[in-house]
Amino acid sequence: MRRSTIIRYNLLFRSCLFALLVALLTVVWCFVCMLVAPLPYNQRYWWTSRWNVAVIWMAKVICGIQYRVIGAERLPDAPVILLSKHQSAWETIFYLMWTPRPLVYVFKKSLTYIPFFGWGIALLRMIPIDRSKGKDAFAQVVAHGKKRLANGQWIIMFPEGTRIPVGQKGQYKGGGARLAVETGALVVPLAMNSGECWGKNSFIKTPGLITVSVGHPISPEGKTAVQLMQQVETWIEAEMRVISPRRYRSRPVAKSAAAPQEQE
Repeated sequence: MRRSTIIRYNLLFRSCLFALLVALLTVVWCFVCMLVAPLPYNQRYWWTSRWNVAVIWMAKVICGIQYRVIGAERLPDAPVILLSKHQSAWETIFYLMWTPRPLVYVFKKSLTYIPFFGWGIALLRMIPIDRSKGKDAFAQVVAHGKKRLANGQWIIMFPEGTRIPVGQKGQYKGGGARLAVETGALVVPLAMNSGECWGKNSFIKTPGLITVSVGHPISPEGKTAVQLMQQVETWIEAEMRVISPRRYRSRPVAKSAAAPQEQE
């Protein structure tokens, strides 16, 4: 048997084992989440996020997916809206266990209807939205967002709206920047290349190193939502060429007004 065939079968076996164990863990952990539901929120959040810790650990041990974080010291001790590149499910799992404060996702309400997984999410203080409601949906995001930030939680959004294949760039939408302008919260851009190991809609997981790069906090003060998002987009897309030079080097970076500045 050729070496390439052996490698493919090995990747398939490891990916199958990983998927099976994640499915079993999800069912078991759903009941754990139900048991801890009466606890204070921070404790409930901690127990729920142990699922995330376990999945990231299994991805490392079974699939060989390592990770590193650059610039974590830039995260401020203040209300924050994280705006991240989005390439796979890996980062949605990772961020929940990694951030120093409880994290709030803005996500489609329909996800809460997924058996076991959705039930666990429903126990956390996330912000589910119905995109069909248009402006009313964003008004709800602002209202809930102000409460979450006031309670010491951080909000994360994916400006491209969906997972984008490695080497490509989606259209950056302004919801996260608008929320920052409305709330006055700092924005922290995040660049990451998870798609190189955990591709969009790919069952096979490939061993490798995922890099998460944290940008300097950006204040929304004196900026429009368009200016703020342009600043975020420019930094993220430029940073992608640093952490994934082989996949992005042939794609020029769009011009922007300025690069993110460190918050004083």
